Amino acid sequence: MVAEPRADGRTKRTVSTGNIELDKKMGGGIPEGSLTLIEGQSDSGKSVLVQQLTWGALREGFRVLFYTTENTTRSLLNQMQDLGLDVEDQFLLGNLSIFPVPQAFDEEQSKQVLQMLRKHIAQQQDDIDIVIIDSLTTFVSHVDDKETLMFFTLCKNFCDLNKTVMFTLHSHAFGEQMFTRLRSICDAHLKLRVEEIGDQLVKALEVAKIRGAEKST
Repeated sequence: MVAEPRADGRTKRTVSTGNIELDKKMGGGIPEGSLTLIEGQSDSGKSVLVQQLTWGALREGFRVLFYTTENTTRSLLNQMQDLGLDVEDQFLLGNLSIFPVPQAFDEEQSKQVLQMLRKHIAQQQDDIDIVIIDSLTTFVSHVDDKETLMFFTLCKNFCDLNKTVMFTLHSHAFGEQMFTRLRSICDAHLKLRVEEIGDQLVKALEVAKIRGAEKST
């Protein structure tokens, strides 16, 4: 999918999920260079959505760096395959890099992990197009707002290089004031929730905003 021209004159691409209905709901997809917040309660489908975006991005020729606190490398590949999102070949070709990140349980561990992520992303920036972090919740829950904003500033600077950063967060990771600040920083904000319809639980996607989307959402 094609979006507006980039500052360097090259065509600016769009990150697609590879799913027509999802892309339509997102106004065509997420424009390259977007800082993207994917927010939702537990089991609302945040991980599945970033896996779908990973699969779609790889199909479009993007190189993806995926940090996971939820899986090992093998379990993530298997999980995606079970969803019909087979990326094994892309992983073997080096177009998908997966880095399991240990959970953090206190402030010091969280600071160390965020510093490691900042350093590692900076080291990889010439070899990747998209960074996905699933999830940031365990780290930002234990550090102060200043540390969190430092990390998001790095991510925003990375997006200024026409890279795309996507991360998942639990809806209760911050107080409302901090969440409002982060939402304003982000170029795209997707909200997932579980709704009760009759006697069934249904997962719903709300597109709060996507700056530069091909169509209004």
